[in-house]
Amino acid sequence: MVHASGPITVSRSAAAQVARLLGNEENPDQALRVSVSGGGCSGFQYGFAFDSTRQDGDIVIEKEGVTVLIDSVSAGYMAGSEIDYVNDLIGASFQVKNPNAVSSCGCGTSFSLV
Repeated sequence: MVHASGPITVSRSAAAQVARLLGNEENPDQALRVSVSGGGCSGFQYGFAFDSTRQDGDIVIEKEGVTVLIDSVSAGYMAGSEIDYVNDLIGASFQVKNPNAVSSCGCGTSFSLV
């Protein structure tokens, strides 16, 4: 059950990293697609991929010249979340700071809900 509500946001760090990565792509007009699927070590996992096609029902977030797409089902699990890019001692990665998650794994890409 999803408890939190509110918009999904994208940090400046995440937007800057998307822009850097797209600068190396053949098609720089793509968007970062963030999704939630079953699996991972905690029950659900986040997926991050570049996509050039918007689907009906996509949530579209524009931040500092980049676009993030989230399908409507995934957005329900991510309400109130912030998509961030973290570069720390254990590595660099996109992470979702999700107020709905009751636990997550060490890699930061999977989570569980109540």
